[in-house]
Amino acid sequence: VPAFWSAVNFIAGTLAKLPVGVFDETEEGKTRVTDGIATMLSRYPGGRWTSYSWRKYLFYQVLTHGRSITLIQRDGNQNIMRLVPLDTTCVTVSTIAGQMRYHYAEKDGGKPIGTYLPEDVIDITFLLDDDRVEHYSPVGMCRNAIGLALDIERYGAGFFQNGGVPPLSLQGPFQSPGAVKRAADDVWQAIKTAMRGNRNVLTMPLGHELKAIGFDPDKGQMVDARRFQIEEIARIYSLPPVFLQDLTHGTFSNTEQQDLHFVKHTLTDWIRQFEEEVSLKLFAADSPDRVVRMNVDGLLRGDFTTRMTGYATAVQNAVKTPDECRDLEDLPRMGGEAALLHVQGATVPLGQQADNGEGQEND
Repeated sequence: VPAFWSAVNFIAGTLAKLPVGVFDETEEGKTRVTDGIATMLSRYPGGRWTSYSWRKYLFYQVLTHGRSITLIQRDGNQNIMRLVPLDTTCVTVSTIAGQMRYHYAEKDGGKPIGTYLPEDVIDITFLLDDDRVEHYSPVGMCRNAIGLALDIERYGAGFFQNGGVPPLSLQGPFQSPGAVKRAADDVWQAIKTAMRGNRNVLTMPLGHELKAIGFDPDKGQMVDARRFQIEEIARIYSLPPVFLQDLTHGTFSNTEQQDLHFVKHTLTDWIRQFEEEVSLKLFAADSPDRVVRMNVDGLLRGDFTTRMTGYATAVQNAVKTPDECRDLEDLPRMGGEAALLHVQGATVPLGQQADNGEGQEND
């Protein structure tokens, strides 16, 4: 189903392209960390995977199977070496003496490969079951809606593969099976000739009648049904229909609002789960103040005007230094005053406006 395929790829791709950073958050403020684990999360988790490909695969697994498992490989000194995404369909989760275990095996019930503790895996789920071990799959829970979309897709494909000609029934006083076959062949030959663009007239002998079997797609509201299934699939993922290329009810204003809805109510849910799960599994034991953060501002990468306006506001109000803004644009730092916070000096209490640049108080 194109709408389902588009929804999964759009959400997974959007989450995968957001910048990821590691920070130490203390009472004194937030400081960016640039150690090996930070590089692993933002660029190369390990092996052939990039940060983008790993995160897109991670969220693809969640949005289809309902769960994603990434193995945290450590060396003998318990230092993190790499992050390895596992095939969710090969992982079985169980509890032993109240402790969760992740059993990884070869595909289709093959030999076991390993059993891992919760602290050794990054586990992100679409929705946990009541036992807090198993999970719900969006495909399984919404199979009827997806199945209806599949049925409509198949019907439409079959209809047009047949040249848009519905199944036909030829009725008449046939005297033998051979006569039935010859009549059917004549009708089909006439239809094929017409489909090739040649003129052909099909005549019915007296007492014979040609009728269509099934229903007319227009009368069956197939187009409306397909459009409704797009909305149903959008509901599964809390995704505004405009992102599935459905602009049936789209206007300039409500499309912009749907864009905000997507960031505020759909993306933030997945971002929060990713940040907290990764922070817990990678840093909670040794560095409780260290956290992972995904930067939603990365969505403005293709919007130059909005980006520049935001930088100007941040610099003029002492929120960011010019060098910090240059970092976000992949430009070299200038140093000096560019490393300092700036604030405009034009806003002063009434009666203290500058006089000829001297800044003396007015009478």
